[in-house]
Amino acid sequence: MNMAVTQGLALMPPPFSAGLDVWSQTTGRPGSNTYDNAAFAAFVPTDPDFGGCLEIQKLTATVRLRWMGEVPILPGLYLRIRARVKAMSGVLPDVAVAAWAGDASATQVTGIPTVGPVTSLTEYNDIVEISAIVGTGARPGVDLVWPTNVAFAHFGLDLTGPTGGVVRIDDIIIEDVTGVYTGELLGLVDVRDFGAVGDGVTDDRPAFVAAIAAAGERALLVPEGSYFIGSDLTISTPVTFRGTLSMPESAILILQQDFDFPSYEAAFGDGEQGFRKGVQALFHTGQHTTFDLRGRRVNLSGPVDIRALAGFDDTSSRRIIANGQLDAMENSAWDTQTVTRVATFNVSQPLQLENINNVAGVPVGARVSGVGVGREVYVRSRNIGSNRVTLCQPLYGGSGTQNFIFERYQYMLDFSGFSGLRNLEIHNIEFRCRGRCSAVMMPEGGRIIRFMNCDFDRPRDRAITSIGQGCQGMWIDHCQFRSSQQPFNAQDRTVIAFNVNGNDTKIRNNRVVLWAHFGIMNGSGHIIQGNHFFAGDNQPQGIRQAGLVLTNKNSKSTFAGNYIDNCFLELTNEHDVEPEHTTGFSFGGLTIEGNIFYAIDVAPWFSFVVITPYGPGHFLQGLMVTGNVFRSTGGRIDRADKLDTTFASMNFNRFRNVVFQNNAYNGIDFPTESPTVILHEQNTESTNWTVTTGDKLPFGGWARTVPSIVMENPARDASNTIRYEMPYVQVQQGVNNNEVRLRWPQATRGRAIVTVRVDRPL
Repeated sequence: MNMAVTQGLALMPPPFSAGLDVWSQTTGRPGSNTYDNAAFAAFVPTDPDFGGCLEIQKLTATVRLRWMGEVPILPGLYLRIRARVKAMSGVLPDVAVAAWAGDASATQVTGIPTVGPVTSLTEYNDIVEISAIVGTGARPGVDLVWPTNVAFAHFGLDLTGPTGGVVRIDDIIIEDVTGVYTGELLGLVDVRDFGAVGDGVTDDRPAFVAAIAAAGERALLVPEGSYFIGSDLTISTPVTFRGTLSMPESAILILQQDFDFPSYEAAFGDGEQGFRKGVQALFHTGQHTTFDLRGRRVNLSGPVDIRALAGFDDTSSRRIIANGQLDAMENSAWDTQTVTRVATFNVSQPLQLENINNVAGVPVGARVSGVGVGREVYVRSRNIGSNRVTLCQPLYGGSGTQNFIFERYQYMLDFSGFSGLRNLEIHNIEFRCRGRCSAVMMPEGGRIIRFMNCDFDRPRDRAITSIGQGCQGMWIDHCQFRSSQQPFNAQDRTVIAFNVNGNDTKIRNNRVVLWAHFGIMNGSGHIIQGNHFFAGDNQPQGIRQAGLVLTNKNSKSTFAGNYIDNCFLELTNEHDVEPEHTTGFSFGGLTIEGNIFYAIDVAPWFSFVVITPYGPGHFLQGLMVTGNVFRSTGGRIDRADKLDTTFASMNFNRFRNVVFQNNAYNGIDFPTESPTVILHEQNTESTNWTVTTGDKLPFGGWARTVPSIVMENPARDASNTIRYEMPYVQVQQGVNNNEVRLRWPQATRGRAIVTVRVDRPL
């Protein structure tokens, strides 16, 4: 092969038959003596072995023969100079390839080897090939290693040793032998050299294995062609793909030195297949924790079933998918699968639906809807032999048999087949769902799955779905969620960013744009901090939905530093199998602190914190709402808090440890406080002062405690005499139990500052 840099250059000297005037007796430089009229040399036209050749009689210690053509010397170029010679008579001399080397200014380069291996002639008429390889690298077989400042050379032969002999020399050949060194020069081992066929049918795995073993520290070259690899293959060296691979779906390719998406895309000649095989390899290599997309886009034609790719369903090794974009292409593979089945629910088996005909047709991961089914209830698993499915949450509607609808959304990354998946992380991935599909379905079981700095762009139905306990300890951090229903009126949106069934999640610093709900969260121990979720529209006095829904009535969670924009925080118990309160904790265990609640042009009955009990008997215990800003513009609202009695009211007589204080209210008619401070002015003498709290107590609660009464001026009787007696208090007075009475031993008048609480703190 010729390197591109030498193509078109004249390397080959002319034959001796073309004339001896281009052959120098010394250096080969212009002006030196030639062999044209040399008395000791002549052209022999009819040698029986060589045809035309040059005959030289060796009369001096060293006889030089140099072609006067300037042969270029380039970095990475390797030239072989060779000639056949034979001794005719006289003393037998020594022969070697020799040269004069010059730099770019035509000055001789000294201090370098210019004579190749010396061959001694031992027999008359015995044809001997004299050769040497010249190049700029110290490669095996290179005889004359020259520095890169050598620009050209005049090549030929030196005759040394005893004088007096006659030698005939065939035409000198100069050829480019760089191809001999290409693999080593480029650090490449070609799989074809080890028997790879590349016809897409022959199993080339043995050839690949042999090439990898021979490569050492060199890279593997997979040239043009389609190479079928019949089983698992690990390529431990760097690899360059000019051709592509095909493998069975279960066969694993591990590129140890090139473990990233561009390399897998090159390996399979297809981005989607490369992504699938790369993610598959991530679950089978112990040398890499991250499959890096390196900022590239992957076009997906359908869901990626990660469990099917991995081939196992339980793992805890840390694995990261990072730095790229997944783009959903238009395809029917994204279509929602919907089935309807008659099933029986029994409160004694709160996570099961039973007696399902053709339960095999009910997909794992399907969302369940029907009478008495709360939001975000999914099929966690199914038992075909027993005709039942297991749910991620109970139903609140009680025992019974009815039609249930099962909707299986399609997700870009589907982890639902894992019974246990821990320490999975997804960093800096943009999920471009385009309204065609959902983004990520979580595993059935697991913990500590993290979404960091991701962008969920227009999922069709859901961004992140948990169908079991795989969300335990989940992080959703610094992500953006953009709804596919942004043009819709708020009340018409159905898409949900995420749901939670497990405990101890960290939902922090996310931006959430125009969803039906940011999240539906069961479980406890959550930290919800620094998020901005907004859900408005352009309707005058618009209807709003809950931004975040906590369905564990006592979740021991903190909700702090968030920006709740044109939506509200809702507390429910819709995932309780027996939603009426009997024993245990009721609503509370929640701190709401330092948030911004804002609404514009909403209906006056809108509220920012809403409690919706799904059964009677519930009460508040351990609810702290402090240091928040509540603001409405474009129209005033009644109050910041509300009790939704669609299903049931609450037991106000059991409120305990409820604090609503140090909040700021703007555009709200009845600011909520507990403890609330009432300035009561009694202008006429009476033994019964009625102090009303108006609508200031949280959630329409009762006036249950009066911690203090301070007289701002003296209490005086009808004769204007100061009275020093103190009144006693009657709480829970009036039609709505929101008044207190100060009972005096004698009719008095005056002004009192009365502190009233909605609860009994002790």
